[in-house]
Amino acid sequence: MKNYQGVIIEESLESKDILKKVKIVSTKVEQITDGHKTPWLSQWTLHIVEIPESEAQTIAVEISKLLDYAHGGSWYADFKNETHHYIIFRDKIFYIDRKSKEQYDEARRYGISLGIPEYQVDFHPEVAEWER
Repeated sequence: MKNYQGVIIEESLESKDILKKVKIVSTKVEQITDGHKTPWLSQWTLHIVEIPESEAQTIAVEISKLLDYAHGGSWYADFKNETHHYIIFRDKIFYIDRKSKEQYDEARRYGISLGIPEYQVDFHPEVAEWER
């Protein structure tokens, strides 16, 4: 089995309990700028997480129910392994074949429709922000 790795922004969650169910590999705190489009916050706490393949679907469903809806639902979390990528919005999960530009484009369009800035939903090409 191949574990998934990705990012969960602590401030995006209505409940932090899910963070106890994943392995936190590292944490980075970013100060908010206008580009983040979250003026109600002063920082983002980005947790790089690792999730066993056997638990990925269950964790994705749980996250989709916990993403903050009070500010328009414009949050997402994501994690991926070598072949698949979960992109999770409030009440909607994309399970993407990493070779499918069309599936990535669909998830990107959905994120933009929620008001997420375009630069934040650049899931494809291969290198995600947390891998740089």
